[in-house]
Amino acid sequence: MGEGLWIALVVVAVLVVAAIVVGLMLYRRRRITLSRSEVATPIDRSGGYTASSGITFTESSGSAAIDTTGLPAVGDDATIPRDSVKRPIADVLLPDLDVEALVEPPTQAPAVEEIAPPEGRLERLRGRLSRSQNAIGRSMLGLLGGGDLDEDSWQEVEDTLLVADLGPTATDSVVSALRSRLASTTVRTEADARSVLREVLISELEPGLDRTVKALPHAGSPSVLLVVGVNGTGKTTTVGKLARVLVADGRRVVLGAADTFRAAAADQLQTWAARVGAHVIRGAEGADPASVAFDAVDAGIKDGADVVVIDTAGRLHTKTGLMDELGKVKRVVSRRAAVDEVLLVLDATIGQNGLAQARVFADVVDITGVVLTKLDGTAKGGIVFRVQQDLGVPVKLVGLGEGPDDLAPFEPGAFVDALLG
Repeated sequence: MGEGLWIALVVVAVLVVAAIVVGLMLYRRRRITLSRSEVATPIDRSGGYTASSGITFTESSGSAAIDTTGLPAVGDDATIPRDSVKRPIADVLLPDLDVEALVEPPTQAPAVEEIAPPEGRLERLRGRLSRSQNAIGRSMLGLLGGGDLDEDSWQEVEDTLLVADLGPTATDSVVSALRSRLASTTVRTEADARSVLREVLISELEPGLDRTVKALPHAGSPSVLLVVGVNGTGKTTTVGKLARVLVADGRRVVLGAADTFRAAAADQLQTWAARVGAHVIRGAEGADPASVAFDAVDAGIKDGADVVVIDTAGRLHTKTGLMDELGKVKRVVSRRAAVDEVLLVLDATIGQNGLAQARVFADVVDITGVVLTKLDGTAKGGIVFRVQQDLGVPVKLVGLGEGPDDLAPFEPGAFVDALLG
């Protein structure tokens, strides 16, 4: 055979093989083979098997073929051609929904609470000072009511006052005044002794000091109160309670959450404000406290508020950087409005250490008054005398419990009456 014949035979063979391959591919699209090992338990003796999916397979030439009868077709074999006309979305019916049930009702602002009037609070809370009565009232009256005192008795009086935390300076002043008064007054009963002791203690507290919290607005700007103190003294809580006192006195109040180091401080202040209808200005966590304080004063000016109370972060008096930052807060705020009050919050239960802290704060920000918290939890009511003696500023407010209205304006007469019982 010639060379041309061989070429023709090769071409024919290639075409035949190609036709067989194409035929097999078309055939495999119609049948799916499955090995006998992948089929579940046989269901009858004729060679049928049931897979776990419930599909029945029939034996065919050593393999299991799926019976596709009743199964949905896909792709080009689909019953509805892919290029057929589809329903528009407007014709698709959706199930009925209760739209009103899906919409959340608007949240209502919490109701403003009724606030007890600030006047006379200390008198009403006299019972909270029962622990302090043991140290000053009962002990002192027992000593003074016995008549003439010898030197040993006067030493006991002095020791009692020192134990009550009056401090050496205030103790010397009280003992000296008592000696003078008892020398010129006849004391026969405990009632007589109480009258003398009451007058001496009230005099030692300097009732003539201005204890009002300066919260009256100026022309075009509110008064500004800066609240400072050490961690754990109840400073943020005091700011919230102070807002209640001011609102009860008819003031419009803005609170500045400048304690940006403690995440819960601003939320805590927000809760207090909501209870009395005050407005809170806060910044992001870790924001510059001076910037937040400035924004609070600015908002107070724009809103026509009477007073802005700024809560600062608690800080140890030994941390120079933090104390410098506190001075910065006051300087920045002063650029927008004058700072009328710098109130130092002290824990009445910590005694001498609290006074060491207080002196540092006084040097940095020139405190104008003291708020003594937890006074109901100490037997050393004499801390009030000592704070005033050492710092030269009046105690303006005292905390006598955890209730929202347990912050009381300090009244020397009522306080001494509570101590003496």
